[in-house]
Amino acid sequence: MIPIKSEEEIKILAEAGEILARMMEEIKQSVKPRIKTLVLERLAEELAQKESVGLAFKGYKGFPAGICISVNDEIVHGIPGERIINEGDIVSLDLGVRYKGFYSDMAVTVAAGKIDPATKKLIQVTKEALDIGIKQAQPNNRVFDISCAIQKHVEKNGFSVVRQFVGHGIGTNLHEEPEVPNFGLAHQGETLRTGMVIAIEPMANMGSWECEILNNGWTAVTKDRCVSAHFEHTIAITEKGPKILTQHQAKVLSY
Repeated sequence: MIPIKSEEEIKILAEAGEILARMMEEIKQSVKPRIKTLVLERLAEELAQKESVGLAFKGYKGFPAGICISVNDEIVHGIPGERIINEGDIVSLDLGVRYKGFYSDMAVTVAAGKIDPATKKLIQVTKEALDIGIKQAQPNNRVFDISCAIQKHVEKNGFSVVRQFVGHGIGTNLHEEPEVPNFGLAHQGETLRTGMVIAIEPMANMGSWECEILNNGWTAVTKDRCVSAHFEHTIAITEKGPKILTQHQAKVLSY
């Protein structure tokens, strides 16, 4: 059964989302050439302590870090370490927090210095696909209305959508029903209802949609080693439409 959240639970999830948005903004601003990804991991830990939240990914199914940092051809689940970010790299940051028994999840892709126009377009299109998908998260729409809208936007711009990883419900668990793919036919899947909270997260590749998992057992990379971008918001479905929870609530967007 897909969990339906009460107004009080959504309020807590919004508080978690605002904290997460603050943390992500600071980490995002710290992405620069010549720093190690481990520096960003330590920053995430410091910010979590400051905000009195838990890092949702730390130890989740054995994941060894508190934030996923995926560079260039890495799609998702990159593990921070000694890797140095170079001028022209693109860096996907995926971060989740645990707050008052609830979870929030978001992702952004940022450039380290100047990047080429094609890569810049990939990042922009992936971000637009997230916005387009969110607009479909209306009561009585279906899950795959979101999926189809994302796929169409990505593919019409000449890119591909990752199929091995999907968005998801979120609440008292990091991953809940329903799964929210980034591809598929409209008017299929679960009916969206007021009180549902989901994480929508398009991942788009410059080349093929296919991926491989590295020997560390976690990091997914594009099979053709083309670059990949990733954006994610946690949103609540309300009577007035979708409400983005992972942002400063003074700037809440409803569609």
